[in-house]
Amino acid sequence: MRTVRFTLCFAILAIAFAPPAPGAITDPVRVEQGQLAGASGRSPDVRVYKGIPYAASPVGDLRWKPPQPAAAWQGVRQATQFGNSCAQTPMPTNSVYGGVAPPPISEDCLYLNIWTPAKSTDDRLPVMVWIHGGGFAHGTGAAAGYDGENLARKGAVVVTINYRLGIFGFLALPELTAESPHHASGNYGLLDQIAALQWVQKNIAAFGGDPSRVTIFGQSAGSVSVNVLMASPLAKGLFARAIGESGGSFDPMPSLTDAEKQGLQLASALGVTQDALKSLRAKPPDELIKAKGNEDAQPIVDGWVLPKSVYSIFAEGMQNDVPIIVGNNANEGGNLAPLPNGITASQFAENARKNFGPFADQFLQAYPAATDEAATAAHFASFRDAAFGWNMRIWARLETETGHRRAYRYYFSRVPPGPGSRLGAFHGADIAYVFENYPFRIFYEDWDKQLGEMIEAYWVNFARTGDPNGPGLLPWPIYDPQRDGVLEFGDQISVQLRVNAVGLDFFDVYNRSLRAAPSPASK
Repeated sequence: MRTVRFTLCFAILAIAFAPPAPGAITDPVRVEQGQLAGASGRSPDVRVYKGIPYAASPVGDLRWKPPQPAAAWQGVRQATQFGNSCAQTPMPTNSVYGGVAPPPISEDCLYLNIWTPAKSTDDRLPVMVWIHGGGFAHGTGAAAGYDGENLARKGAVVVTINYRLGIFGFLALPELTAESPHHASGNYGLLDQIAALQWVQKNIAAFGGDPSRVTIFGQSAGSVSVNVLMASPLAKGLFARAIGESGGSFDPMPSLTDAEKQGLQLASALGVTQDALKSLRAKPPDELIKAKGNEDAQPIVDGWVLPKSVYSIFAEGMQNDVPIIVGNNANEGGNLAPLPNGITASQFAENARKNFGPFADQFLQAYPAATDEAATAAHFASFRDAAFGWNMRIWARLETETGHRRAYRYYFSRVPPGPGSRLGAFHGADIAYVFENYPFRIFYEDWDKQLGEMIEAYWVNFARTGDPNGPGLLPWPIYDPQRDGVLEFGDQISVQLRVNAVGLDFFDVYNRSLRAAPSPASK
């Protein structure tokens, strides 16, 4: 086991990420809809284009339909302001994610943003398309934490996107299924992501990007999106690499029938029983948002975007087979499953028997809780492993076993310093290091800045070549399921074996039993 704490060698990194040769990208830039004028970023080496429509506004009769092409415009469009955030209930301002989805919010929201360091269309730089998280119910590609300038300065064209959320992005109804030529409904937010990637394929060369080297990356629901896009036949050929941070969809998934039933229940709660689709399309967005509330949404097996569950598609080797980086954080439950007053050992055991039935004894062996203090620790560890760790490990394993490309797995354990340290390496803590933006009001130290530089280096190297390794970085081995190794990003960077493996092994057994159950969603 190797352990190294690095002092950055800025000279080596400067060579690794030397700026592109001078050329001739000048405003306006022409895309398929017309001409765009951007603005310089904080650094004159980066040009920024904001609020670019990649699809038509999904309002009126286009509500709950696949995205349509964006309209052309005359003259030069000023791409200097972010577009609207998609309709949603914003996160509470006192949340660690507060302000992630700032106003204005609107159904007219299918916009993307580009940061490019390219000087010439001949630069053909790798492209990194970020898909934001937020439970498929919150968020925007315009959040301050996703500002792509620092990442772009490492030598990539960075794109962030919006996609429809909540009831607007994931409603299924029998009437919607009936009007679809594909006999599908419910995955409109995913179709938006696919439309954004199609736009990138057609237009990113104008910004000095290489459409043959597109990396999709995302965190939480954004990582689930990356996972689903790898499984979707509709996304074939739209990207060459994938990075998933704390989110996958290998658990049993809802079927179209299940989702349609939920949609009808929601319509009934809104007082709509006859001609439901026409009535729902006529309702103001605020009423629909209120009806859905803060409830997360999720992708479904709709028979079109996803012909089968993500697990089945990967297990059969039918995924879009590209190199991957996948991983999760050490304390995902610190902010997602808080226990202000802890939990007693007896309560933990009782919950285990209720949740895991005949597997409860195995669960309690994997997460022993003889004392109340141990029960609290076991609660957080089991949440982390069930919701995130298992998904990320099975993703790496299945890609290694059924694919022909490389998988790299990581574990983020750095606890951001300061008052927020009580949350540990919380869900989303890694985002600040990937983008080198530090928006969580945390007192980051020199090591945090160095760690961010190195994580960015790994990510951009991977976007460039499909291999994260490069000068000045600890070698990151290709994932081997037998050794079960990760690259740990913590108070140091090190290669570790079988991290949290006892709990993850339990969830292998438990989830196998769920897949064996006679349910259409588990097949």
